[in-house]
Amino acid sequence: MELRCLFGREIPVAIFASGIQVDVSRSPFIKERIDVMYEGDTLPEIYKQTEQVEVGERTFKVIFVKTNDLTPENKIEYDERRAIEREIGMRIEGEADVNQPELVYGIVTLGGRWYFGAYHKNKATWFRQMKKPRSYSIALSTRVARAAVNMAVPRITGVKMIDPCCGIGTVMVEALSMGINIVGRDINPLIAAGARTNIAHFGFESEVTLGDIADIEEHYDVAIVDMPYNLYSRITPEEQFAILTHTRRIADRVVIVAIEAVDEMIAAAGFTIIDRCVARKGAFSRHLMLCE
Repeated sequence: MELRCLFGREIPVAIFASGIQVDVSRSPFIKERIDVMYEGDTLPEIYKQTEQVEVGERTFKVIFVKTNDLTPENKIEYDERRAIEREIGMRIEGEADVNQPELVYGIVTLGGRWYFGAYHKNKATWFRQMKKPRSYSIALSTRVARAAVNMAVPRITGVKMIDPCCGIGTVMVEALSMGINIVGRDINPLIAAGARTNIAHFGFESEVTLGDIADIEEHYDVAIVDMPYNLYSRITPEEQFAILTHTRRIADRVVIVAIEAVDEMIAAAGFTIIDRCVARKGAFSRHLMLCE
């Protein structure tokens, strides 16, 4: 089952078909995940199917996962949720452990259907990265930076990445926390020093060089470019276009972040936009455009 997330709206639980592997810890929006083993229109259907669950010698626990999908008319109260958990638990052959189970299963109702499967909770370790020693008022938020990295690098194995306008390193910190091989660069020596400080603060290591994107000679699989814009510094459309053309030269895939849609400029630089979204905070918006 395909899941699409909208910025500004937290997805409480994600349900994925059996066999689809998604690292929920990477997402800044998904709080919980259920890998579906069984589904049905009624609870008795689920009860019957869960008799097939085999846990062997491992301990287990069943939890009812609450969602925003329940209306006041079909709200399931606490006692009923616990009863559903017990009913499923009694049908699974094995030892239950409510405190430290080796396996956790989730039961949830969405869109009028019931789903049961392996349950995973997002520990949201990225929260610690929201508080950095060096900050910058117009830097990407941690959540948006993390989402941009997920757009750019769905699978991390063997990927070489660059942030050629890295600022204080918000994107770099999020990429490094996921185990992605990334380097950074910035034209401002004070800002580049701030990126190095932030990266080291969280125990990560990466190279942040000083200089213009035009001087980069190495090629990368992917880049994330938060386009400079006219708030605290001045940049012309020609300079913005030059950044895009150099990005096209050094990377095959890129997430471009801008305060407005720049479709024509992106196309002129040789990229094709394959996906996009908008992150809004008050009256301020950032367009994220995935290009190849």
